[in-house]
Amino acid sequence: MIRWLLTTFIAVAVLSSCWPWLRKIGIGRLPGDVTLRIFGREYPFPFMSTLVLSMVLSIVARVL
Repeated sequence: MIRWLLTTFIAVAVLSSCWPWLRKIGIGRLPGDVTLRIFGREYPFPFMSTLVLSMVLSIVARVL
């Protein structure tokens, strides 16, 4: 259980630090992605981008 929690924490930290670069290539701008601005901070919820990336990664995994 602790291993999954640690992995999730590391993944969130890495993706949060890469968020400005990911926005430049279009992640987080698809229809279905939500960005909330509360008290001057942005909270992104890239639902559609997550679905597209998971489909691409599963296609790549099947090919390899």
